[in-house]
Amino acid sequence: MTNTPKFTTLGCRLNAYETEAMKELSQQAGLQNAVVVNTCAVTAEAVRKARQEIRKLRRENPDAPIIVTGCAAQTEPETFAAMEEVTQVIGNTEKMQPKTWQQIAKGPDFIGTTEKVQVDDIMSVTETAGHLIDGFGTRSRAYVQVQNGCDHRCTFCIIPYGRGNSRSVPAGVVVDQIKRLVDKGFNEVVLTGVDLTSWGADLPATPKLGDLVMRILKLVPDLPRLRISSIDSIEVDENLMQAIATESRLMPHLHLSLQHGDDLILKRMARRHLRDDAIRFTEEASRLRPDMTYGADIIAGFPTETDAHFENSLKLVKDCNLTWLHVFPYSKREGTPAARIPNQVNGTVIKDRAARLRAAGDAQVQAHLAAQVGRTHHILMENPHMGRTEQFSEVTFATPQIEGQIVTATPTGIQGAQLTV
Repeated sequence: MTNTPKFTTLGCRLNAYETEAMKELSQQAGLQNAVVVNTCAVTAEAVRKARQEIRKLRRENPDAPIIVTGCAAQTEPETFAAMEEVTQVIGNTEKMQPKTWQQIAKGPDFIGTTEKVQVDDIMSVTETAGHLIDGFGTRSRAYVQVQNGCDHRCTFCIIPYGRGNSRSVPAGVVVDQIKRLVDKGFNEVVLTGVDLTSWGADLPATPKLGDLVMRILKLVPDLPRLRISSIDSIEVDENLMQAIATESRLMPHLHLSLQHGDDLILKRMARRHLRDDAIRFTEEASRLRPDMTYGADIIAGFPTETDAHFENSLKLVKDCNLTWLHVFPYSKREGTPAARIPNQVNGTVIKDRAARLRAAGDAQVQAHLAAQVGRTHHILMENPHMGRTEQFSEVTFATPQIEGQIVTATPTGIQGAQLTV
């Protein structure tokens, strides 16, 4: 019996975007009975979860070939090739190529006669596959990949070895894609990538992310809302600051790749900013756009982190007025410089510090939500009963609204981590 392939996505928004592309590619190739797992490699725990998920999927799908791809497949293909549950391992480049899915669709005869691992050198890749699909997400919000890979080598991070060096989708391709999305009825577009603020460095004339943002807003006047995913604040250019100051259609929410609040730890991470740089950026962005809110990635328990170092991260939550935190308990990744640092922090201590950071973030969320009660917001409805404000706060509605529409409403209360109308 044949059926459509089953896809499982682990990890980031970019992986979710690429899963949508793989669905289209596999459909075009006529692939039927298969299970595809798009893995994440950001932590050792992410790889463990991928292996666990594969074993579960084999129990649920005893007769279907299992194809494993994504960052973990790229960085440690032998780990997954050694699993008896896995039929084939394909790399991050291969997963975005039509010929890969055409070959897999040939069925057991092909799978039985080819090499189990198809993973090429990701560092040799010079193009993105961002044009493959016109966004994805809810019917209200679309994600557009404008960049992939990373040229930086933070000591804790394995991702460049899974994604390759930074490469950008040309501005004209991005603009045309967003025009199509607006024509389809999307009211919000989110620009996404691995290292978004490096966009343009590999393009002629080396434009900056701010140039792309300004161009989109100028050339797609019917786009109601443009949002930016995670950025490196030290790389923010003048035009992006100008857009923050002057473009109301650019949403007042930035997710910052901060990672830590102590200068010594930041240096050991090989980050490009110091604590004061982060504070200066948020102060300036808030001066230009008083309703700006910030999320941030912060790692708890990086090797050599003392109580004093950690306290600087904890203080950074208030110093930068961070609201939406993504807290990562440090996890040793073999193959990264940080894994070789002698003074690894005790796991129980890491867990405790991560919990304290999350609690600080939760308190900031409550303070932010309290400040929004009684203020009028333009809320993009993700489903009939829940939408998000310009600052990305969730709002629940007792009365059903039209999914995908932007509704003007004034929150009257708070329930958990949501505003209520």
